[in-house]
Amino acid sequence: MRPKVYIAWPIPDEIEAYLAEHCSLRKWKGEAPIRYEELKDELKDAEGLLLGEGKIDAELLEQAPHLRVVSTISAGYNNLDIEAMKHRSVIGTNNPGISNESVADLVLGLALAAARKIVKLDRYVKEGCWTRGIDSSWYGLDVHHSTIGIIGMGGIGQEVAKRAKAGFDMKVLYYNRSRRPEVEHRLGAEYCSLEELLIQSDFIVVMLPLTAQTEHLIGGRHFDLMKPSAVLINASRGSIVNERALVEALRARKISAAALDVYEFEPVNPDHPLLNMDNVITLPHVGSATAKTRFNMVMSAARNLVAALKGETPPFLIREFKESVQN
Repeated sequence: MRPKVYIAWPIPDEIEAYLAEHCSLRKWKGEAPIRYEELKDELKDAEGLLLGEGKIDAELLEQAPHLRVVSTISAGYNNLDIEAMKHRSVIGTNNPGISNESVADLVLGLALAAARKIVKLDRYVKEGCWTRGIDSSWYGLDVHHSTIGIIGMGGIGQEVAKRAKAGFDMKVLYYNRSRRPEVEHRLGAEYCSLEELLIQSDFIVVMLPLTAQTEHLIGGRHFDLMKPSAVLINASRGSIVNERALVEALRARKISAAALDVYEFEPVNPDHPLLNMDNVITLPHVGSATAKTRFNMVMSAARNLVAALKGETPPFLIREFKESVQN
């Protein structure tokens, strides 16, 4: 008998056909993302779950007695309660690396958009305000030959560094939990403390996973260290930056601008003060959202799921589960 799989995210027909060759499928058919309570009700007999977003915790797992694997489409997995999954012998897979280049492209796009006020100028023209030459209040910042500070030199951070160095001849600083001499040699990046990075950088890019150690890593005192002309870019996880402190720093003009693809709570509240600031660019968490990259991510998640249900080691097993699989 083929294992039962629940698909909680829209997937291409080609990938659904691949899964159907190996599994018995049921899928979410709503237009909006599946809600937590609805997902609980759908997992009573599922052995595998293909997940786009949403939390997996002890309460949900109690309603899924047959579940063996959760395959998440994303690279990040802070929505998974690892200990609760281990307790119930449920393993997790993710997709590190597949979206690195697409996210890095977006980061440089955000840097350019914020530095050159592209969004504001687009609106200025479309609203019929361009009736004469612009004055100096509309002047932007140069990206080329400036300094970029990357907090987190993982795969995406390295792709950002490569584009910044080769494409814009930027000075690249980075802060990481451990120093990366090979990256320094290959990309010409310079390692420094977090404080020194904040002091020197014109563009500060947050590229860390969300953990207990990185939550609110960037807060009030850090904005005091930044240049008044600095631009903060976050395309990793919203909770790494203390949003209240960010709002205060922007209001006080302690930094020039922010460009955000992620938020502490998503979707972001329409009344959030960040959405009313003209020096903030806000995107709806689209770092990996290109057609090719998303297809590759979903296909990889499907392959992870099938491998796990066959009793094989999935290509991208989340590191916290590797010991349990080996045993």
